[in-house]
Amino acid sequence: MTADRPADQDVPGTVAEVSPRPLGSLEPAHALQPVPRETDSDDLEKVIAARAREHRVLKGLTISALARDVGISKAMLSKIEHAQTSCSLSILKRLAAALEIPVTALFRGADADREAVFTPSGQGALIIRRGSHVGHLYRLLGALRGEHKRLEPLLCTLTEASEVFPVFQHSGTEFLYMLEGMMVYVHGDARYEMRPGDSLTFDGEGPHGPERLVQLPVVFLTITAYPQ
Repeated sequence: MTADRPADQDVPGTVAEVSPRPLGSLEPAHALQPVPRETDSDDLEKVIAARAREHRVLKGLTISALARDVGISKAMLSKIEHAQTSCSLSILKRLAAALEIPVTALFRGADADREAVFTPSGQGALIIRRGSHVGHLYRLLGALRGEHKRLEPLLCTLTEASEVFPVFQHSGTEFLYMLEGMMVYVHGDARYEMRPGDSLTFDGEGPHGPERLVQLPVVFLTITAYPQ
């Protein structure tokens, strides 16, 4: 039998047991410190710096010339363009006036991340439309969601001649660009013989659609812009 030892005494060659304790009992010296990160103010200053420098360069102005027009020192403008200082609304208004741009142009890019949709070649979603049953193949090339869903780009492929083609009518403006083949396209009472490289822009409210396929396959890009 071994002699009893105090509970808090370590035994050589063994690992001492440490009783768990709540996180709240950690002393401040041992608490995890947050990783420093840029504040929203830092981000905004960088956006203003980039826009100010961008528009100054576009106008062909030197820092000295722009600083004179704004009514601030060259050193102050240099700090603004390097995001080393925050400037007042009054200076921002004078800076925008000197650059001949709206004040809001200096904040462009400071808002939240914007949605983007990338569609690899040949991987757009196939969708069903009125022309699908007569040999039309529609491939959606991308679409934003919500209030930004204003454009609808479609790659249309017509591989089968048909005596009857559907007539389309919808709100918005449509742009059509011919990529392959040849067809006669109708909009209202007008008819257009379209070949690769030809384009057509029209009011979607007017009845429109292919009337005759001259050379197959017919491939064209169509982009519809819907009203807000």
